[in-house]
Amino acid sequence: MRIWMLVLALVCCLSGNAQSADNLYKQGKALYDAKDYAKAFVKLKAAAEKGHKKAQYRVGLCYDKGKGVKENDEEAFRWYSKSAAQNYAKAQYQLGKCYKEGEGCKEDRSKALAWWLKAAKQDNADAEYQLAKAYLKGKGVAADEAKAKSWIKKAVRNEKDGDEILQKLRKDAAAGDEDAKKLLALIKK
Repeated sequence: MRIWMLVLALVCCLSGNAQSADNLYKQGKALYDAKDYAKAFVKLKAAAEKGHKKAQYRVGLCYDKGKGVKENDEEAFRWYSKSAAQNYAKAQYQLGKCYKEGEGCKEDRSKALAWWLKAAKQDNADAEYQLAKAYLKGKGVAADEAKAKSWIKKAVRNEKDGDEILQKLRKDAAAGDEDAKKLLALIKK
């Protein structure tokens, strides 16, 4: 009987801990969305330390952008990595950006592409867009117009963020960006 009581107590503690991480994240995200970054960071970090993948991503974002905390690329990379390891697509995309730019880590195009591919397989439009650009320019992979076309079409047809990607392409093309012009042309083919 004592063993069952201990098991029940342990299960209650674990579920309470998960719930508190969820609550901390929700409170932190609401504060972040309200642009109260300092208070948001405290809540988000507490949830992130409990293993909440979305909170880990947001803490990485706070460090990346200097929102509520001093900008720190190494810390951003560390928190993005924790979240990405839990298969969170937004963190995987950001981790790819870190590797592409060498922010918080050594620049590594192949690792950037690998993380973007993981995120793209989860329908992350930003990752799909980055893969299209990589294949268009042959950056980290062999240039391949067919693959560039496939990825850019996926990106602009993405239900969640495709319209934003298309708007960005149009804006960049209007500003004279040759890559954006080429990607827009591929969409029409």
